[in-house]
Parts: sequence; C-alpha cells; structure tokens
Amino acid sequence: MRFLLVEDNAELAASVAARLKLDGHAVDSAATLDEAEACLGVAGYDLILLDMMLPDGDGRDFLARHRKASRETPVIVMTARSAVTDRIDALDTGADDYVTKPFDFAELEARCRAVLRRRGGGAQTLRTYGDLTFDPLAATLAVGEERRELRSREVRLFELFLNAPERILSKEHLCDRLFSFSEPVSDNAIEVYVGRLRKKLAGSRARIETVRGLGYRLTGG
Repeated sequence: MRFLLVEDNAELAASVAARLKLDGHAVDSAATLDEAEACLGVAGYDLILLDMMLPDGDGRDFLARHRKASRETPVIVMTARSAVTDRIDALDTGADDYVTKPFDFAELEARCRAVLRRRGGGAQTLRTYGDLTFDPLAATLAVGEERRELRSREVRLFELFLNAPERILSKEHLCDRLFSFSEPVSDNAIEVYVGRLRKKLAGSRARIETVRGLGYRLTGG
C-alpha cells in the first residue's frame, strides 16, 4: 500500500514513515499542505495520514477540499487536539479516523489496518481465494494446510492482487502502490517480487499470470 504522510514535525514524520515501511508500505512525506497537494497531483494513495496544524494552513481545510473534490482516499487525522469537539469536527469534515498525539505506533498501525479493511468492504483479517488462506497480520499464505511466510512487500503485493482478482494490473500501477518517490526502483523490481510470490503459490490452483504487454493478473480462485 502507498501512504501519504502530511506532518511538519520532521522527527515524528521520519519515525512514522520508518515504522510503516517495516510493514512493507510505501510512504511519501509532505511537510506542508502545498506539498501534499503536489503529491496527490502525481500519485495515487491508499491512505492519507494528516496532521491538523501545518505551516501553510489547517488540515481541516485540506480535508474539506479533498472530500469536495470527490476524492475517496481514506484519511486518518493525527493531532495534539484531544477535545471531543475537535474529534467530532474532524470526523464530520470527512476523516475516517482520528488519533491523538502522542500516540503508540502499534495503535496507529492498527487504525490504518482497520480503515483499509473498512474501505475494502471486509471486517475479517483472514481472507480466502480458492484454496488459499491469506493472513496479512501474520504475513502468511496457506495452501491447504501448508503455511508459507511472506516478506512485508510480498504481503502488500498479494493484497493488491487479492483486491482485484481476474483484473490485469500493470507494472506501472503495482510500482506506484509499492514504492514511494524516495525509493530507487529498478526496471525489473516488479518482476522480481512477482517471481517470489509465484513461488509461494506453488501447489495452489491460484496463479499470477503474465499478460504480455499489459501486466499481471491473479486467477484460479
């Protein structure tokens, strides 16, 4: 998944980004609302983490514009304001969730997972596809009774395929969702990760097909 982190505290932003990257997420950081708008103009995001008080304005104004433009990307507000009225205001403006600073990183990660599950239309952690059982929290993929461990980026890549079974996903789309602007990406990076994932699917009816000139698709479910 690719996240946009809008936070002007450089130390906090670096810490949050580092923690999310350990889970295999790509994270782009913006210190101002203008930088955030610039990021949204050139990349797609699965989740936005938004501070309220930024050098060039109030995050609520950004959030209001975000929803007025019919952008559906979920937003989790991060702020030091803890009053109930502040939380209500943020939620009414269009936030999907709210976390008060200082927060525990584990709680932030859990809230990110919960928001993404709700947006994906599911409340369960375990997901099945054909003879596969996928557990993103445990980072495992089970073929029948055999469980196979996944690396963090393999988890995120399989999530992308599982969210769009039978659909062709281009290399560009997968690259956009898996890597941030700051990460150097080789031309064959997606091929490498798809190859690793295919090995984890060995013995299953499910497979990742190459559609020449177009991309890849998960099929066999």
